[in-house]
Amino acid sequence: MKICETQRLLIRQFSIDDVPALSKILSDDKVMKYSIRGVCDEAATGDFIKWCLQCYDSCGLGPWALIDKNSDLLIGFCGISPQSVAGNEEPNLGYRLAVDFWNKGLACEAAKGVLKYVFTQTTHQSVVVIIEPEHIASLKVAKKIGFTDYSNHEFHGRAVQLYRLTMAQWNEWTSLDATYVAI
Repeated sequence: MKICETQRLLIRQFSIDDVPALSKILSDDKVMKYSIRGVCDEAATGDFIKWCLQCYDSCGLGPWALIDKNSDLLIGFCGISPQSVAGNEEPNLGYRLAVDFWNKGLACEAAKGVLKYVFTQTTHQSVVVIIEPEHIASLKVAKKIGFTDYSNHEFHGRAVQLYRLTMAQWNEWTSLDATYVAI
């Protein structure tokens, strides 16, 4: 099922048929360096996709497949999934891209499309991102899409920064950033 489109990406729900393509991405050490799951083999990728499908059924959101419109290739995922942080369940924005698609602005483009969907099509009033301070690329993406303030937490035994973007902040940010309008 299609969730939304951006200029270069189709964002849709995963299916079990996506396991081989996603497994190639999630088995890359570089892609998974900051993942609490670590590198995923095909079985672990299948479990991840099954969890995504459960998220779609239970809360209407989850990590979604990113399809490059030019090549029709699955190039990663981006979406909102529930995460427990400091005893609270939070809608968490997560994203992973195949290395060949890094440094092209696609993570920002995907995240903007997902945030637009979440803040215009659901009742969520805020979204968080959970980032290890050493993950500079992810920090840059978060800041480019409107996340600014953070608090320090421990998440799965790791020191992280939890950034929050409220719908009001998103509305203000999108009024200032023309690239949100184009998505």
